[in-house]
Formats: sequence, structure tokens, C-alpha cells
Amino acid sequence: MYHGIDNVQTKGIVMLELKNIKKYYHVGDTITKALDDVSVAFRQQEFVAILGPSGSGKTTLLNMIGGLDRYDSGDLIIEGKSTKTFKDADWDAYRNNSIGFIFQSYNLIGHLSIMDNVEMGMTLSGVSKAEKRKRTEDALIRVGLKEHMHKQPNQLSGGQMQRVAIARAIANDPEILLADEPTGALDSETSEEIMQLIKDLSKERLVIMVTHNPQLAKQYADRIINFADGKIIDDSNPYSEHEADDHFTLKRTKMSFWTALKLSFTNIKTKKGRTFLTMFASSIGIISVAIVLALSTGFQSQIDKTEAETLAQYPITIAQQGTDTSTRPTQEKGFSKSKEITAQTSASDKAQHVNKIDQDYLDYINGLNKKLAKNISYTYTTGLNLIRNVDGTYKTVKFSNSNPDRTGADSSAMMATLGVGGSVYPVDRYGKQSYLKENYKAIAGRYPTKATDVVLVVNRDNTININSLKNLGFTVKENQKYTFKDLLGQQIKVVANDDYYQKLPTGNFLPKKASAAMADSKNTKTLTIVGVMRVKSKKSDGMLAPGIAYSDQLSRQVIAQNENSAIVKAQKSSDTNVLTGEATSGTAKKTLIGYLGGSKIPAAIQIYPNNFDDKDKILKYLDKYNKGKSKANKIIYTDLAGTVSNLTGGLMSAITYVLVAFAGISLVTSMIMIAIITYTSVLERTKEIGVLKALGARKKDITRVFDAETVILGVGAGVLGVFIAWLATFPINVILYNITDLANVSHLNPVHGVILIVISTILTVLGGHIPARMAAKKDAAIALRTE
Repeated sequence: MYHGIDNVQTKGIVMLELKNIKKYYHVGDTITKALDDVSVAFRQQEFVAILGPSGSGKTTLLNMIGGLDRYDSGDLIIEGKSTKTFKDADWDAYRNNSIGFIFQSYNLIGHLSIMDNVEMGMTLSGVSKAEKRKRTEDALIRVGLKEHMHKQPNQLSGGQMQRVAIARAIANDPEILLADEPTGALDSETSEEIMQLIKDLSKERLVIMVTHNPQLAKQYADRIINFADGKIIDDSNPYSEHEADDHFTLKRTKMSFWTALKLSFTNIKTKKGRTFLTMFASSIGIISVAIVLALSTGFQSQIDKTEAETLAQYPITIAQQGTDTSTRPTQEKGFSKSKEITAQTSASDKAQHVNKIDQDYLDYINGLNKKLAKNISYTYTTGLNLIRNVDGTYKTVKFSNSNPDRTGADSSAMMATLGVGGSVYPVDRYGKQSYLKENYKAIAGRYPTKATDVVLVVNRDNTININSLKNLGFTVKENQKYTFKDLLGQQIKVVANDDYYQKLPTGNFLPKKASAAMADSKNTKTLTIVGVMRVKSKKSDGMLAPGIAYSDQLSRQVIAQNENSAIVKAQKSSDTNVLTGEATSGTAKKTLIGYLGGSKIPAAIQIYPNNFDDKDKILKYLDKYNKGKSKANKIIYTDLAGTVSNLTGGLMSAITYVLVAFAGISLVTSMIMIAIITYTSVLERTKEIGVLKALGARKKDITRVFDAETVILGVGAGVLGVFIAWLATFPINVILYNITDLANVSHLNPVHGVILIVISTILTVLGGHIPARMAAKKDAAIALRTE
């Protein structure tokens, strides 16, 4: 026989023996002796009927033999093995492998099919699927239910359900069958059929039956034991042969989580309406959090898109004079009581950092991968000696937005003379005008094709700073209109230093008066306004200021022309300003030489990432240069786009955390509700818990069944919540579009959806685990008596 226990059929071995078993119940000061020093032995194959009035202790005796109840003292010996040292797991294994229960009320699990009910004990034994199915069919055929084996319990009569209970009891081939009033709920004819079936089974194993019907007992039982007041009154065929050797072994029971899931799922299917309402109520928290995350994701995407459109044009700037953001100003201290004053360098001055930009660093920048940044702009401090024919007379002009009519508008005579100004845009590293074409639209004329082509940049509303036109020599009034033809084709001359400056007898230099001779010199370059540019994106104001914009190629050509001019040579060899006669040295002298076109080192470098995502890679490249260098020799940069991005991203994250926290309160509510639902389920399934324990289910198996149910509810609630939240994004997007003109703002990230389902599952399991543990601790005998 296959049942996981070594069933030794040697003659003379006692199958089961009770030695001086006592079981007392204490209720207040009253003591009820359910079993009062009971001693009895049973043969391996016999049909024993226990008779006695209600309350005599016979059912307690049956529960004691079946391991559903524990004795206070004495010993229960199974095939020579004492059970005094049995733990819960041993009793579970004993019930599963050695005992088969037949109950008066059948105790079938209603949400399982007949086949599943019969298989349950074998499922706990770990019998293979094929073997389990074969045994189940054989058992059902044996009890006469071949034609009904694929039905549900509610499709059977009482007698048929009792036959299913018998099939379940014998399917795992136990040595002992325990029948508690097996015919108590049946009519006479059916009772006789069931008794004959049990009689036949007793030829293969020990059958112990508790009954109130002495006629049936006398007709079918081999042995009758009369019970009263917890004691055996008489025994018609006592058995006293003993065997000391231990022939009994146990095989542990187990229930996989997959089995628990199937059990719970079939139960849930019988309560579809309540299950759906439970999952929907539990999903409200998930819906709230999912919608918040969907909106947060959408708004962050909008912010990222806006940043990509607006901030991508902001370059990473490397200036000769930078600010070290790692130098944090110390927190302002309280009022001092000292009567002394301490001289200190200000925090802002301490943060100032001089970048030692040299040719090696320029070569390093030029080595940056073009796939990361095809546009690199070099801004030079060199002045442009500009003149323009105004109404037939050449006049000195400049590219500047400063007010020419304001006294002191320029900080020095040098600045007034040099005419430094205008916006500088880069020609990309492939020699094309990609920067202008990607960020600006030519609303008139064309894009530049050479260094001497300049453009006029206007605002989105086609306005321009009035001073930029005044500085070019135009006589202009406020709100005066110009056609594109009025400005396109206008020419400005760039005069070389040697043609522009004259040397005085004192050794100083002075600009000459603008003249046609200057304009006609072979060294003079002619700049032509070839286009009117305006930003493409509505979200951008552009990096180029309204007014004249020219390429950095023009600056380099002017430097190449002027670096060996007389004024530059004179300034390099003199410690006085050759324009003003004032003393100059150090940084001031270098700056002056740069203004005069004598330095090839740019005042600033602007690196334009090809896209917003490439910016971080460029920053890593720049940081690599600084590794191992002292603080003074490091080159610091300004990442304005990154600063703004971090600020907006931080604000969005903070708002999201707050909203998720508020929405998360409903998740806690859902967890409490699941705990209540699980507790209700425990109450409803109390008898099922008793049946499972009678079949040998361990405490952890019972816990697992209800944990599995909460897993199903948690996953279902999570999936339902995510699905509803996803559906909600469509009307939300319509509403937001009508309010803000922003399209597809609400967007639920699939990763967030999966995480929320996991969170829902974890919370429901946590909420339902305590009731599940309560279910596992229920007394099996009491649970079986629950109606």
C-alpha cells in the first residue's frame, strides 16, 4: 500500500493503543471528564463501533485517536510508537498519512469539485498529479460515483456526498478510518448502503465508528464498545496482544503556494461580486497614486521637453573669469560684541576663479567628439574698427545696444573707440551654419555663407532694440517702421588697425577720422547684412541678443589681420595704455592687447550640446581634464541649463512626493479593509479550515491558503487600479488640453504600473496575514463543529 507510512502487517502487532488517556475540560470551577483513564487497543483490521449517549466522550475519543485533539495524560501508541513527543507537524503527518475521516455532515469543501475534494489529502502528501488522479478515480468508482465524479458537491444528494467523503477518506490509503455518525443525516435505505460500504472497507484496515444507532452497530460492526461518562463500560471483543517494537514512520505533509493559490482562486470564483467590489475598493488607493504619478510623469515630460527646446540652446560656458560654485558662503553669524573690525575677503570674491585657458586647453576642447557637440563658439574681446557710409559720409559705428546719447555709456575711451559688441554665433565644426538653422528662422534674406555675412536678429514680435540701429548710424525714432529691404544689403566696413589708427609724436595712438580711404583700403573687409533672423521656438528667447550677430570666424580673421599691427606691437612692449597714456600692467594689459586684436586666446568658450541628453557626457569630458590638477589650475565651467533643470526637477519631485504621500493614505485604508475582508473569510471558512486540518494540513498550510487569497486580491486590486488609472488618463488629458493647451500630459509609466501592483500585493498580504495566522491557530475539532 502507498501512503507514506510503513504499514507492517505482521500478526500480533497492535495497530492502535490508548493507555490511561485522560482529557479534562475546565469551565470555571466545573471539571468535565471527557476521557477518564481510558485504555483500549485496536487490531489492524476490524470494524469497531463505539456506542454511548450524547456527552459520554465518544466523539472526544474519536478526535483523540485522529489527532484532532490532545490528551492531558496517558499515551496514544501507533504501531508501537508513542506519541508523547509528537509535535504539531507530527500530528499533521499522522492525520494525512494514517487517518481517514468520515463526518456526519460530509464536510466537503463547497467551492471545490468532487475530484478536487478527494484529491486534497493526496495533494498535501505530495503525490504526483498522474498518480493522484488515478487514485481519485479509483476511489470514486469504488464508492459507486463513476457517473458523478466530474460534478460539484451541490449537484449531489446526501448519500452521494457521504460517498464522496468516504472516497476522500480512503484515497490516500490510510490504515485507520474514523467515522463520526456517518449515517446520522441519511435515510434508512441510504444508511444501510453506506454501512455496507464501510463494512467492506474494514476488511482492509481498522475502522472506528461513533454512532447512536445500536441496530446498525450490531448488524455491521465486528466489535462494539459502550462508552459512558468518559469511560469504557464494556467491550464485546477486547484486544490485549501487545508489541513493543516501533514499526511506525512519518512522512511530512506539504502544500505548495501554487496549490494554495488554486484553492483560494476557486473560492474567490464563487464570490465574484464581492471579490470585484473588494478589489475595486482596494484599488482606490492605487488609482490615486497612479494618477498622481501619471500626471507627475507627464508634467515632468513636458518640463523635459521644454528644457530640451529652450535649455538645449544654452551652452556650457567656460570664461576666463569664472565663479567656483563649490565655494559655499559661510552662514552669516550673529552680531559681534567685539570693538574691533576684521578685514576679510568677501564670499563672492573668494568664489572668483581665473581659468588659465591656453592653447593646450583649446586643443583639448577641439578634441571633443563632434557627435556630442558640433557647435563650439569662441568669443574674443577683440574690437571691430567699424565705419559705415551714412548719407554719403563715412562715420564710425559699432555693434552695440548701449544708448549712444547717454553720457558715460561706455566705461572708457578705449571701449568707445573699439566698438566691441554684437552677438557672436558659432559656425559648426563641419563648416556649416547648423546653429542658426536649428534655432533661428530667416524671416527675410538668407543664412550667412561666409565670415563677412552678418545678420540682424529681431524679437518674436519683429521688434529690435532702437539703440542697435542708432549705433549703426541710422536716424531712428521710437516705433519707427523699417521694411526688410531697408536693412538687407546694408554694408559695414571693418578697417584694419594699421589703417584705422595713427601714431602721434608722443608715441600714443589715436583713431583716424572715418573716411572713404579707409573704406577703400585693400585690408578693409566689407560686412553685409544678408538676413533677418528670429527664434523658431515659442518657448525660447534665443541666445543672440536683438541686433547685429556675426560669426566667430570673423573675429578670428580680424585677429589674424591685427595681431602684428603697429598698435598691438607698441602695446605689448609698453606698460602704458597706448590709447590713453595711463599706466597699465598685468591682467589689464592682457585685456587691452586682446581688445586690440593681439591675442588668439578667447575670452569665453561656449559649447552647445547636440541634444540635452549629451550635456552630461560633455561635462564628464570637461571634468576629466581637471583630474589630478590643483585647484588653481582647474578649468571651471558654468552649466546654466543644468542648474535650471535641477531646480525644476527638484520642485517637481517634491510636489510628487507630497501628493503621493497624501494618496498613499488610501493605501493604508485599503490594507485595513483587506484585513477585515480576510478575517470575514476566515469566519466563513472555519469548517473548511477544520477539514484541511483533518486531512493533515499544517498551520503554515492554512496560513498559506489565506495569504494566497490576499495575494490574488492584491494583484487583482493593483491591476484593476492601474487599468482604471490608465483609462482615466484619456479624459484627464482632454480636460488639461482644453485648459492649458498641453497635449498628452497624463502619462502612466508602465514601470510605475508594475511597481504599484507589487505594492498593492505586499500591502494586502501584510493586511491579511494576521487574520491568516488566526485561521491557522483555530482548533480543528472546534472548527469542524462550526455551522
